Amino acid sequence: MPVVPVIGLPADRTFSEPHHYHCAGEKYLGAVLDTLDALPLIIPAFGRRLPLERLVSLLDGLLLTGAYSNIEPRRYATDAATAVAPLDPQRDDTTLALIPLALQAGVPLLGICRGMQELNVALGGTLHPEVHAVAGLDDHREPDGPSVEAQYGPSHPVRLEARGQLAALAGNDQHSVNSLHGQGIDRLAERLQVEARAPDGLIEAVRVSGVEQFALAVQWHPEWRMLDNPFYTAIFRRFGDACRERARERADAMT
Repeated sequence: MPVVPVIGLPADRTFSEPHHYHCAGEKYLGAVLDTLDALPLIIPAFGRRLPLERLVSLLDGLLLTGAYSNIEPRRYATDAATAVAPLDPQRDDTTLALIPLALQAGVPLLGICRGMQELNVALGGTLHPEVHAVAGLDDHREPDGPSVEAQYGPSHPVRLEARGQLAALAGNDQHSVNSLHGQGIDRLAERLQVEARAPDGLIEAVRVSGVEQFALAVQWHPEWRMLDNPFYTAIFRRFGDACRERARERADAMT
């Protein structure tokens, strides 16, 4: 019987009158279930109320999803940086504590959009609260008005770093991506290596150095119409292969 990896996805905490809900985007859940043949497990945004060490021991992968919310500046800034709504402090509490534990335990990790920013902050880096307000950087936000199809269409090329994991997956040094975001990496965490940059120099992808497992994050959205894009498919399949390997190792350890 084939081993089915368990892949955790952090929930966003949302409010719909009169209750709060913990939710994950269907496009991420579908990518895990249908493309990776894995079991998606939504991780509620309860922070340290969760037994995070126990949770990590149950995971074969961690997919840090994108979200509409921004990370609170107090998580990475020593000055009084302006918080840009919407915020989700409960998700911050959860992911910023979970990421170091997952890396330490050898859990494969893929970060997408907010997930890349969370990875950088969790490891000690900082963010631009509003990329479009920084001199020399472009406006990376999605355009107002167009359909979802247009919003998630290619927005700009990225330059892939030579000898990086993404360059190896793409088979070249440049690729057009659907990058749409308000925040972005300012100071890169020491444990991260740049994998790709936008034309304005903004970091668009990173990998974690000094770990054996797959641990990569991108600022764009490879989950969107993944099977129509060989590069996006390659990213997810490489992550899925790493998750299956961990699942097999955990299964062997229990026999």
